[in-house]
Amino acid sequence: MPRPESRVYDLDDASTVAVARLIGAAILIFVVVIMGAQGSYVVKPGMRGVLVTLGKVSPDFKPEGFGFKSPFISKVVPVSVRLQAHELKAECYSSDLQQVNTRLRILYSIPEESVVKMFQEYAGDPFDSLIAPRVQEALKEVTALQTAENIVTNRLAIKTAALDLAKRKIGTNFLNVVDLVLEDISLSRELQVAIEQKMIREQEANKARFVQKQAEIDAETAIIKARGEGESIEIRGKALRAHPAFIDLQIIEKWDGKSPLVIGGTGASGDNILLPLGDLQRTKR
Repeated sequence: MPRPESRVYDLDDASTVAVARLIGAAILIFVVVIMGAQGSYVVKPGMRGVLVTLGKVSPDFKPEGFGFKSPFISKVVPVSVRLQAHELKAECYSSDLQQVNTRLRILYSIPEESVVKMFQEYAGDPFDSLIAPRVQEALKEVTALQTAENIVTNRLAIKTAALDLAKRKIGTNFLNVVDLVLEDISLSRELQVAIEQKMIREQEANKARFVQKQAEIDAETAIIKARGEGESIEIRGKALRAHPAFIDLQIIEKWDGKSPLVIGGTGASGDNILLPLGDLQRTKR
């Protein structure tokens, strides 16, 4: 029979082997997971991937979805191709040397074909180094050609001109600048008051011109109406002189069918009383 001590040693050796196998399996699983994570990538929706291998950028971008890459030596950097919006403030001067402070929002997107170049030259975000300086420059050039009053009252024209100029400066094939939204245009308080007073005076002048024009129209209408009535009276007078029987015809047309009764008056006045025949008949009854 085996000695008890040897049996204990056999159990200890088996336990050690089992633990070693478990540790080995865990290490293998860990290595497989790490290799899988390092050897694959996922590009999320609305993004494009730029593959960088040992510092060298691949000329082709990676589309959305799952893919494989070289583990440990390669990485995929995501670059957004969605519509993005950034706020920008700009200080400009008008043609009459007035300071105009503007606050605008810029809407832009990166085309797929520009993703790699955008990553190489602007680290994937061109706003601070490309878009903002060009938009500010375009806005300053446009406002320098307009007075402060025109800048405030013609915001749509200023925005359209600045957007077109910014697109030319940036390049439409390189980057899509979709829109510029002028959220606020502020002037000095004194200039704002002066512009408001001028607009009030213009509104009052327009109202006075409207009232004057309306009075002229009313006067012309009255003259035309009076001229028409005079011509109508003149025509009727000529008709009566030419056809005296026309008066009898009008009397007959307006007669209500009741025969009048003339009663001679008495006394010095000799007034006559004209009564309808129907009233006389009712009196006799």
